[in-house]
Amino acid sequence: MLRTFTIAALIGAAISCSPEKSGDNGKTLEVDPQDYGNQVLLTTSVGEIIIELDPEMAPLTVANFLNYVTQGHYDGTLFHLVIDGYMIGAGEVAEDFVEKPGGEPVRSESRNGLKNDRGTIAMMRKPDPHSATAAFFINLNDNMALNYPQPDGYGYTVFGRVTSGMETVDQIANTETAILPLTLLNPDTGEAESREVADVPTQPIAILSARRIPK
Repeated sequence: MLRTFTIAALIGAAISCSPEKSGDNGKTLEVDPQDYGNQVLLTTSVGEIIIELDPEMAPLTVANFLNYVTQGHYDGTLFHLVIDGYMIGAGEVAEDFVEKPGGEPVRSESRNGLKNDRGTIAMMRKPDPHSATAAFFINLNDNMALNYPQPDGYGYTVFGRVTSGMETVDQIANTETAILPLTLLNPDTGEAESREVADVPTQPIAILSARRIPK
């Protein structure tokens, strides 16, 4: 389901790699190809963003994210949640405004010491701290309230940083938003249903492709 932040300030504004190893949830993570480094290029409809991942500090989360990159999951998804001065979120709403289901959740690594500072990338999740799948966000500010152990004893897992293209991130952040209908999956039934959602860009901004950068 579409991930929600649990801190009170956001609830009103938003909708609510390493060798092969298994996470605590039993998910087998794919082996990282040796000819690739830890950078991912997001080509968006308004420019490029390069992200440097940190598999040493967040191995499960990085492997999870790279699985989605390799599968092409992010291609054709939207920045569906944009709050200027706070964050931009993407990764699970397709260009037709329909939620794109993710896979098995990854266990939280929010205690890794990485902070939700400006330019870092972190995982979206539900109130369950171990519920992150595909959705992620890029911090537009130093968001101390999202660091472990806030806001609920866990915080939000940071797993990398933007190293190039913050001007693109800021351009996305400055886009006009509104309350718009999205087709989301009911978490209880799995059925698709239309729902009014806040902070959705009025002019869709898409991730055209997400690709690993060769060494």
